[in-house]
Amino acid sequence: MPINPSPSWRDLHWLSELGSPLLTDLYQLTMLRAYLAHDMLAEAVFEFYVRRLPEQRNFLVAAGLEQLLDVLETFSFSDAELSWLEEQGIADNNLLRYLREFRFAGDVYAVPEGTVVFANEPLVRVVAPLPQAQLIESRLVNLLNFQTLIATKAARCSIVANGELMVDFGMRRAHGAEAAALASRAAYVGGFNGTATVLAGRLFDIPVYGTMAHSFVQAHDNERLAFEHFANSQPENVVLLIDTYDTIAGAREVLALLPLLRESGIEVRAVRLDSGDLIALSREVRAVFDAGGGADIQIFASGGLNEYEIERIIAAQAPINGFGVGTDLDVSADAPKLDCAYKLQEYAGRARRKRSTGKATWPGRKQIYRHCREDGILAGDTVGLDAEETPGASLLKPMMLGGRRVAKREPLDQLQQRCRESMERLPTSLKSLSEPADYPVDVSVAVRALADEIDRGTTC
Repeated sequence: MPINPSPSWRDLHWLSELGSPLLTDLYQLTMLRAYLAHDMLAEAVFEFYVRRLPEQRNFLVAAGLEQLLDVLETFSFSDAELSWLEEQGIADNNLLRYLREFRFAGDVYAVPEGTVVFANEPLVRVVAPLPQAQLIESRLVNLLNFQTLIATKAARCSIVANGELMVDFGMRRAHGAEAAALASRAAYVGGFNGTATVLAGRLFDIPVYGTMAHSFVQAHDNERLAFEHFANSQPENVVLLIDTYDTIAGAREVLALLPLLRESGIEVRAVRLDSGDLIALSREVRAVFDAGGGADIQIFASGGLNEYEIERIIAAQAPINGFGVGTDLDVSADAPKLDCAYKLQEYAGRARRKRSTGKATWPGRKQIYRHCREDGILAGDTVGLDAEETPGASLLKPMMLGGRRVAKREPLDQLQQRCRESMERLPTSLKSLSEPADYPVDVSVAVRALADEIDRGTTC
């Protein structure tokens, strides 16, 4: 008889464990042991910010806050997780008691999603007992870093797309299941019209788009038969991939099929080009359709696209009506990371300051004050103390107080609209894809004075 193995990692379904509080760095738990052992439970203030923008990025779009708040609302340890920590020698009895009762009870202030932001600005401020504020760090950075990257990439694509249809096609090459779903969400916040990722449609109510693969065409004995079968199977949305063999020949096959389909009341909505010189091919295909009774058929392009290629296509006035952007979007290929941090700025009523070379922080609880020109275009930001009176609109808003949400859950369309309005208010120079442009982010006199005071009189 086979022996049933004892429970192990093989019994865990990895996907169901993504919400576990064990999705953290070990040093969060080792620090908690020390905090608890020395009764360091006073209130702490941490801030999340980006030290410097990636190359060829003149702005960022804040995203990922909704998932962070969801995590904080449900952050708790199961008996099985606590048992594992005990078995591994990670948690002593003191820490186990603390984690068994753990519920996040702090305050969260944040820049609303879809807002354009810049380097050295506090995008999220967490105020909570030190062990609580510390323990949430890893997941907080994980969620905000990723979606902010993708939303920014999507916004750059949307800026140059000139209002054409934009669809996220990147799931298959995203870095895992959660990344694929959240990339679709972030891309929508950044201005995309929809996604090919079905689960993202269900989770976030994002419009779902899809066509066909080359394998569908190859599985048929000829291209026309493949097109006919596909059109008859979903007559309400016929988009045909025409570059499996010869793109122009594929376009002619579509034209030849039109009378038969129209007899059944079926119209071909669009064709997709996925390879080759998209500018030249789209012009040739457009000419074929216009001359043969297919003037209403649109052309959708995909295959290795990013904001730079879209900008080139739009500049050439190619007759392309929409773009599917895949790998480069979902991994933010040209800027796959943010130099972001979550740092202690105050503990037990005293401002704290890190002074490491190249990574020094500005101390205290801070706020972003935004200034605009008379025409509404952004003019500059000031990072000041939260308590000081500074001109400008305050960007950090209360999202959670005492561990409970105080901000309403916003529809994704509202976040997208905020992003679009942010893009409209950007100075033209900041919209460039490759030319660096500075946006003034000043640090207030009060913040600088507090830093000087700490440097002169403490070791914090």
